[in-house]
Amino acid sequence: MTTIETPGFLTFTIAIVVFFVGSGLNRIVGPFRHWNIPEAVTGGLLAALVTLVAYRFFGTEIVFDLDARDLLLLYFFTGIGLNARLADLLAGGKPLVILLILTISFLILQNIIATGSSALLDLPEGIAPLLGSVSLIGGHGTTIAWAPLIAGRFGLGNALEIGIASATLGLVVASLVGGPVARVLINRYHLRGQETEAPSIGLPDQPATERVNDINHINLLRTALILNVAILIGFALDEIIAETGIKLPLFVVCLLVAIVMTNTIPRFFPHMFWPTRSRPLALISDLSLNIFLAMSLMSMQLWTLGGLGPALVIVLGLQTIAAVLYMIFVVFPAMGRDYQAAVISAGFSGISLGATPTAIANMTAVTKVHGAAPTAFIILPLVSAFFIDIANAFVIGFMVR
Repeated sequence: MTTIETPGFLTFTIAIVVFFVGSGLNRIVGPFRHWNIPEAVTGGLLAALVTLVAYRFFGTEIVFDLDARDLLLLYFFTGIGLNARLADLLAGGKPLVILLILTISFLILQNIIATGSSALLDLPEGIAPLLGSVSLIGGHGTTIAWAPLIAGRFGLGNALEIGIASATLGLVVASLVGGPVARVLINRYHLRGQETEAPSIGLPDQPATERVNDINHINLLRTALILNVAILIGFALDEIIAETGIKLPLFVVCLLVAIVMTNTIPRFFPHMFWPTRSRPLALISDLSLNIFLAMSLMSMQLWTLGGLGPALVIVLGLQTIAAVLYMIFVVFPAMGRDYQAAVISAGFSGISLGATPTAIANMTAVTKVHGAAPTAFIILPLVSAFFIDIANAFVIGFMVR
């Protein structure tokens, strides 16, 4: 087996090419565009298939340096925080609580499905958490953290491989089902977004004609500077929080810092440039998200899925069906049956099967076509990237014991 390691700058460049390939395919293949499949998902999955062919048929493993991806994630979530007006946070209070309750309920349901189907298929003891919220709601990070403990507790030597494969397949499915679910709901109930509201992430497919918030080098650099300051404060605060024994993902800390900044600084300095809901911030957020997602998907090692076996694929198939039905018949009605609810339903695929960036990418693909949904972009990351991790840790600990 030959290993090719691509350095960070080359990886970043390849990710841009992968995005443009996906964008071109979405223009050519009507169903991709029709069902709101993000361009980065289309290109990223194609690139992952190319690396799979290289591995299987040419004995070559391509390894990407993903350091730049972590920085893009910080830019992306800090941008979400800068868009979080206090009025939206107050308005999102009740929906946030409802979404959190729905997510915890599905977390329990997901583990029940994993436990029941694993028992029916006579899978090894201890594998159920790896096919439930450890890998699906938890994602790759939670899998890596819990797999050694599960392996030691149940003597499951390939726990990490099973969990990573499950998380990878879940990420693929989450990238594909969110957009179609939202489109079905939007068309069925004749929903539409806030056309007069500036986009939270990305620019609309039909650019606005007004010249407010023009995209130029001055505004882009001003926006980038504010983002950088927020991220630097996030780094410093993260170290302080870590000393207390509390561990939060760095992007969550940056998100919270940006929320505080955007609801205080403009009040004290009303004439100061601030990028909330501006086109430059939407552009930077969109760029960060798409390149992050392209890098994440193109670096997936799809050959690890080969060790799953038909029984485990069946379990994940059941999890996917349960997630889709839950989005349509539980999440959408509980969140109000309106456009915001449809967008959140699209994002729920990322919560339940993939990762927070996948959820945001699905929602962005929908809002670019159908209009803005600012509340959805505030409450979903807080639930997916913060509250649910705490609940998941308790549930996983219970299952492992």
